[in-house]
Amino acid sequence: MQEAQYPVQFSVDYPDRDLNRLTTFFRVFVAIPIFIVLASVSGGEAWEYGEEAGQTSGAAAGGFLFFGTLLMILFRQKYPRWWFDWNLELSRFSARVGVYVALMNDQYPSTDEGQSVHLDFPYPDVPRDLTRWMPRVKGFLAIPHYIVLLFLFIAVIVTIFIAWFAILFTGRYPRGLFDFAEGVGRWANRVAAYAFLLVTDKYPPFRLSP
Repeated sequence: MQEAQYPVQFSVDYPDRDLNRLTTFFRVFVAIPIFIVLASVSGGEAWEYGEEAGQTSGAAAGGFLFFGTLLMILFRQKYPRWWFDWNLELSRFSARVGVYVALMNDQYPSTDEGQSVHLDFPYPDVPRDLTRWMPRVKGFLAIPHYIVLLFLFIAVIVTIFIAWFAILFTGRYPRGLFDFAEGVGRWANRVAAYAFLLVTDKYPPFRLSP
C-alpha cells in the first residue's frame, strides 16, 4: 500500500555533475556571509546607549512568527496570510543555506530564488484544517521526533564529513549519502511545520521518504 503524502514537501535536486572542489574545501568560511544575512532575519536584538548629550537606541527583529500565530489560531481561528508567507519564505531561505553548508550544492544560496531546493506547504483554512487548541500541545507531542532528529543530525554530520572527502577526490556527492541528508532535511522541515509554524495538524511520519 502506498504511503499517504504528507502536506509538507521538501526535496533537493541532485547535482549530477562535478562540484566545485575549492568552495567545498572552504565551505565553512565561504558560508559566513550568508550565515550573517540569515541571522539578521532569523532573530531579534535590541540595544540602547545613553550619554549626557543624548541617547541612541536601535532594534532589529525577525525570526519565525510562532507565538502570535498560536494566539490568532486559538482565539480568532485565523492565520494571517502575510505571516504564513513570511514563515514559508524564511523556511525556504534557511533550507537553501542548510543545503549549501551540507555540501549538497555549490551554488551560493539566494535570498529569494528557489535554486535547487524545493520546500512547500499549503496555506491552511484554519476553521477547516486546524483545531484551535492543538497549537498549545504540538511542541510536546513532537518530543519523540526531537529525540530521533538528534541522532539523525549526528549521522548527517558524519555523512557531510564523508561527502567532503568524496567531493574533494571525485567531484561528486555520493548519491546514497545525498539521499540520506535530503531525507533528514525533509523530516526536520515536517516537524518544524507541524510544531512551530503550525500549518498542519497532521502528525509528521517517522520516515525519510516523501
